[in-house]
Amino acid sequence: MQRKFAKFAWFVLAYNIVVVVWGVFLRASKSGDGCGQYWLTCHNEIIPTAPQLKTVIEFSHRLMSGLDFLIVLGLMIFVLKKFTKGEQIRKFAVVSFIFIITEALIGAGLVLTGNTALANTAARPFWAIGHLLNTFVLIASLSLTAWLASGGSEISLRNRGRYVWILALGIVGFIFIGASGSLAALSSMLYETKSLTEGLQQDFAGSSPLLLRLRISHPILSVLVGISIAFLAGWLKNKAKGNLWVERFSNALTLLVLIQICFGALTLLMLAPILMQLGHLLLADLMWISFVLMWAAFFGREELT
Repeated sequence: MQRKFAKFAWFVLAYNIVVVVWGVFLRASKSGDGCGQYWLTCHNEIIPTAPQLKTVIEFSHRLMSGLDFLIVLGLMIFVLKKFTKGEQIRKFAVVSFIFIITEALIGAGLVLTGNTALANTAARPFWAIGHLLNTFVLIASLSLTAWLASGGSEISLRNRGRYVWILALGIVGFIFIGASGSLAALSSMLYETKSLTEGLQQDFAGSSPLLLRLRISHPILSVLVGISIAFLAGWLKNKAKGNLWVERFSNALTLLVLIQICFGALTLLMLAPILMQLGHLLLADLMWISFVLMWAAFFGREELT
């Protein structure tokens, strides 16, 4: 039973990654207004009739998100029944459910306020960053739930003040990369360019909107912060000699950072086609999961058996 539950917990995490990636496809394909400004209905219909392609894309994302809500709810119920009060896994499962609710509310807010597709409003960048932060917490809490369900040791931060501060700096680094990436993706969609040269000219033109001029910050931050995180992973591995799982997640994180930098450069040169955007986000999510689990293994009260 324990092994089956662990597999289910990892499945929930993997399914959420699929939903997130499909959400990027929804945005990149400019299909966010496929159901109009209606929620929970689609064009005031429960099931859209004679839908356009963008309606199919938007409606399928809503169906996936609805199923996501149910499986995260099921995960939480199972954890609350199976594990006793005081166990950390209960806290992470509850946090996961709270943030799947807020994820749905943010999605509803985007639709009801019309901040979808090609809508260019002053509030939209803030919606994008808020959505990103919520997804970060959701993915982290699901990762930790799956980790503990698999027999991972509970996390203890006592007497580890220096490492907690380093962890906080790493999280801030991820937030900067993610937030700049969200703004870069949004600006690239709203202000399409035909060539890399034209894009760079727009980035540095004083007459360009602020959102567009901020786009250049993403590749710069990604390289600087990404390399710093890779060095951090190596440093932490040395500090936790003998901890097999810290070593594994550290190696995975370092490799993913290097792949992501190369993939990001290729995405930029190719003017960010949708398929490349999906791969770029998938790599970013895998980096975040590796980072979270590396620290979970490091702060574990005893090594995972």
